[in-house]
Amino acid sequence: MRRMVHAAALAAAMAVTVASTATFAPALAQEQAPAASPAAKPAAAPEQTFRIGVVRQVPPQPPWIAPLSAPPEDLGVAGAELGIRDSLASGRFLKLDYTLATEIVPTEGDPLAAAQKLVDGGVTFLLLDVPADQLLRIADALKDRDVLLINAGAPDDSLRQQDCRANVFHVAPNRAMLTDALAQFLMTKRWRNWFLMIGRTEGDRLYAEAVRNSAKKFGAKIVAEKTWDYGPDARATAQSEVPRATQVGEYDILITADELGEFGDILPYNTWLARPTAGTHGLMPLSWHPTMENWGASQLQSRFFKQHQRLMQPLDFQMWAGVFAIGSAGMKTRSSETAKVRAQLLAPDYDLPVFKGVAASFRPWDHQLRQPILLTHATNTVTLSPQQGYLHQRTPLDTLGFDQPESRCKLN
Repeated sequence: MRRMVHAAALAAAMAVTVASTATFAPALAQEQAPAASPAAKPAAAPEQTFRIGVVRQVPPQPPWIAPLSAPPEDLGVAGAELGIRDSLASGRFLKLDYTLATEIVPTEGDPLAAAQKLVDGGVTFLLLDVPADQLLRIADALKDRDVLLINAGAPDDSLRQQDCRANVFHVAPNRAMLTDALAQFLMTKRWRNWFLMIGRTEGDRLYAEAVRNSAKKFGAKIVAEKTWDYGPDARATAQSEVPRATQVGEYDILITADELGEFGDILPYNTWLARPTAGTHGLMPLSWHPTMENWGASQLQSRFFKQHQRLMQPLDFQMWAGVFAIGSAGMKTRSSETAKVRAQLLAPDYDLPVFKGVAASFRPWDHQLRQPILLTHATNTVTLSPQQGYLHQRTPLDTLGFDQPESRCKLN
């Protein structure tokens, strides 16, 4: 599956093959297709239809982003489309149908209006990739409507704590889950002393807060902190700027909190000390990565690549998981009623196959999907957390993020 990292060349080869095949397809169809039988019966009409919608608000792109690293236009939506296809593969035998409607909202647009449009059109399951404040607007506006919301994008811890909502389920891992997963691995390596470099955005501040909490939770020590204030021009002078910025004494690893990608990718090999980097860059905790290949993940990766001719990114996986969670719950209940699907998602025996070694499930106290977290760099998945030795009376997955005693969520 690691050969998929070179998908650009493979996609080009596939395009040539598809073009060649298309030239001869009509003739082959005429020669090989059997005559339709006059007695053939139409497919049975579905007994239940799951009307699923996606609202994605395009985030602002930093001015320094290169064209080759810009996100694909179908980011996230491609994963939802694969989720529909996978659900149909099994659901059709149970006379279950799944439909998808999509609304892409520009950066300055209003995702609430897009969500209301879909719900007014009959959507009862809505996947959201919007900022946290917009998600709360949508959840509050639709709280009296017959619709179940799936947060597939926002990582904010507050959405699982004081700002949780009863009509929202979270398939995107929150920042606390990501930084806990990283902290467990660093502690198994005995890399206990961390240097934390923080960006200037609100997301960077929240990520840094999660890093501090994880360090306290697992016994690491943040020996130095610094805010990046060198500006985007430092990317052109990184060889001189970064060594000065990283002269903070001795540490084991440099943790970056740079969700926007302003400086994190220029730190490796430019630091004053020869130390690894982790966090938002370097060794990254993620829900998914193209190099994930065990436990059937290679088959999921292959299906996605065959359908979309590119690699599966974390948001694609999270959208796929959101759709497939609805699909799998529907197959067990054989009902598209949101109340029955919601009850199934929270059932003690519900599990969701996510191709990461163990099944995922939703926490009843905050509706967060508990799942393993990958630790990866650009070309390899190093490990998955929770790490061995981190035990829990319920499941080791609850060592990541907010366990029930830590929860400040009051669902209503």
